[in-house]
Amino acid sequence: MERKFSLSKEHAPKAGLTISTRETESGSVGVTYFSLGKDTDISAERYPEDVLYLGNFGSGEFRLRKAVEDKEQLRGLAAGEAIMVKKNTLCGVRTAEGFIYTEVIPGKDINMNEQVKAGEVFQLANLLPYEKGSVVNMDVASNPNMKLVLMAFDAGTGLSEHSAPGDALIFALEGEVELVYEGTPHKVKAGEQFRMAKGGRHSLKAEGRFKMALLLTLA
Repeated sequence: MERKFSLSKEHAPKAGLTISTRETESGSVGVTYFSLGKDTDISAERYPEDVLYLGNFGSGEFRLRKAVEDKEQLRGLAAGEAIMVKKNTLCGVRTAEGFIYTEVIPGKDINMNEQVKAGEVFQLANLLPYEKGSVVNMDVASNPNMKLVLMAFDAGTGLSEHSAPGDALIFALEGEVELVYEGTPHKVKAGEQFRMAKGGRHSLKAEGRFKMALLLTLA
């Protein structure tokens, strides 16, 4: 369903529980929201493809190692941050305070922007600057099935009406934007999300400065 939503409200961490909610039900890309209650964890597992993780609320610690006998590499992840874990890496997650994150399994190896490295945490909003009177785009991660794009809108800029080439998820990182989707206006602010269907007509207008991450599923 195409709509504005808030992961921190709709998937708020619950004491003693770890909850996974599937966003996509078909296609080559798997998108799942994970909500971990205070002092909970998910045991280490490995996937046969690269995996992208986006922090949405609270904070957690990713525990990475190539083999069981290897020493763990610890990577803290907070809201607005991301990490790409290479295929066949053992990866577990734990949190002391409660944590919500999005797991993206793209079905094929991920090509990363040269500014970020696999296994290292990067803060999404800090990867690209604002430019006076302009909209700035950066492809962060991509393969034939998906694309993660960052966008920075200077005050007063926007995008005229167009349609998405695939299902799309917007993660608002800074500021607020007016998004008109299929003729209906929505105010989307930092910490909120918006889901759009493939072919959905939409436009954006930022009154103040605004940054967002856009996850497109293309196959």
